[in-house]
Amino acid sequence: MQCYWFNKQNNKNLIVFFCGWSFDYNPFKFLDCGNYDVVTLYDYANLNFDIDFSGYDKIHLISWSMGVFIASYLRDMLPALTSVTAVCGTPFPVDDELGIPHKPFELSLLHAETGLQGKFTRNVFVYEDLLNRYNETPVTRSIENRVQELVELDKLIKSYKFEYTPFYTKALVGVNDKIIPAKNQLNFWEKFDVPVVKLDCGHFPFYNYKSWEEILLCK
Repeated sequence: MQCYWFNKQNNKNLIVFFCGWSFDYNPFKFLDCGNYDVVTLYDYANLNFDIDFSGYDKIHLISWSMGVFIASYLRDMLPALTSVTAVCGTPFPVDDELGIPHKPFELSLLHAETGLQGKFTRNVFVYEDLLNRYNETPVTRSIENRVQELVELDKLIKSYKFEYTPFYTKALVGVNDKIIPAKNQLNFWEKFDVPVVKLDCGHFPFYNYKSWEEILLCK
């Protein structure tokens, strides 16, 4: 994994953000960190990371899209968490009723390079104005790097025995999500009695916020 600190000022509170597949830090730099140290993890071609969590009074986790699965998968490597928020994803990333249905996922894998050149990004942002805003600060990673990440994720998902024990304390669901059907997200969180906040947005809700704290406090 890659690690990027949005803010590292020895604050007492830390936000750890697990990004989604194919993304990196660049589209999120506009979010104000306030009185939080904020670090993001991305690029799940491998799952090694090295972060010193000592010295923080409270540690909050926010995960998005495929990061919702990865954070849950790595839970035993994480410190005690004050809150754990899922955004537009589930811990079962490929599932016909609780995640991305198998057929569209396999098509995305098969055509990943072509999709990353246009269709996938359009589906993430849904509306033209949001896509235009993204294009001002897009992902900096190469398409080849992002495709390889999906190949490795596919291997992990196919080899993993999926179970869920309580981890997330809240879930944000975009009702117009074109990547992970909102119905499937709601199925998952309702199945495991996790409080849900429904958002009037697509797969990328972050432009609705000005700060990381607003996401933590979203009700």
